[in-house]
Amino acid sequence: MINKIEHIGIAVKDIKKSNELFEKLFGKPHYKIEEVVSEGVKTSFFKVGANKIELLEATNGDSPIAKFINKRGEGIHHIAFKVNDIEAEISRLKEEGFVVLNEKPKIGADNKLVVFLHPKSTNGVLIELCQEIANKE
Repeated sequence: MINKIEHIGIAVKDIKKSNELFEKLFGKPHYKIEEVVSEGVKTSFFKVGANKIELLEATNGDSPIAKFINKRGEGIHHIAFKVNDIEAEISRLKEEGFVVLNEKPKIGADNKLVVFLHPKSTNGVLIELCQEIANKE
């Protein structure tokens, strides 16, 4: 079951300049920068009340973010929703007719397992499902 909006992802050309802009907008700095090598992206997270904003900068020309910016320019890239059981959600949503882009969850930024739904099956919006990765301590 989808619990809440986990974050909104915004594709940016220059994460340093964008961090400066969003720091001014929100009145506080980002709390984390992280690179997800497998996706060719550097991320920066801001906490705004109960919500999170994720800035995404491509680290190579073949990354999904680079392709997105080349096609559409900077802007909202995806909306992410928190789920408790990502495998169950993948099955449920496939049964409902949604197109899943990655059949198996991948490790994403901010200690999450992630899967994406194709925008063609979600009225043109890229949807990300996120599940917190349990700490193994």
